[in-house]
Amino acid sequence: MTQAISHWSQANQERAAKILEAYPEPRSAIMPLLYVASLEHEYVSLDAMTEVAGLTGVTPAQVQSVASFYTMFKRKKAGTYLISVCTSISCYLMGADEVLEAVEQESGCHHGEVSSDGSFSVEHVECIGACGGAPAVQVNYELVEGITPATGQKLIEWLRSTRPEVVLADEMQQLFGGQRSFDWGSTEPEGAIAPVPAFGPYGSAGTDS
Repeated sequence: MTQAISHWSQANQERAAKILEAYPEPRSAIMPLLYVASLEHEYVSLDAMTEVAGLTGVTPAQVQSVASFYTMFKRKKAGTYLISVCTSISCYLMGADEVLEAVEQESGCHHGEVSSDGSFSVEHVECIGACGGAPAVQVNYELVEGITPATGQKLIEWLRSTRPEVVLADEMQQLFGGQRSFDWGSTEPEGAIAPVPAFGPYGSAGTDS
């Protein structure tokens, strides 16, 4: 039997209820519920994992096994803007280490750290599926391809000065990107409002309007 999380915001309670309704087995909803919990707590805290366990009828240890396997579930609070620099082989050969160094210097924090003002977190990650546009970077999981050390630095400067409430891949690509893997096609109006992937049904997406 599952239990409601009465102290969650009304919006997140409603999202959780709709997510649970979509799955015949409540335990199948662990991953989407962890995204909702990330918004409620700002990261997947121990309390969040216990709450998701209550919603899905499993143990907190089982929820933790999922949260600790997938790197997108952060188990400590991230900065407002999570900068993920791909350092896998294609990006590495195209200078990803230099991009990472420029991002670290401009943001004031290294891999796994949060800047002193809480604005940035930086991490180097494995392949994010944009080898043709290497080096590739994500901001709150919104993709920018063809980044150089100079444009990586300018990206951080722009985030610091403009502090966008919604991070849009198309906007960043136009301002700071270079070679892309392929034509992205139509403009995507939704972007991320937090350092979690932008999913409308989970409440983590917003628009530029």
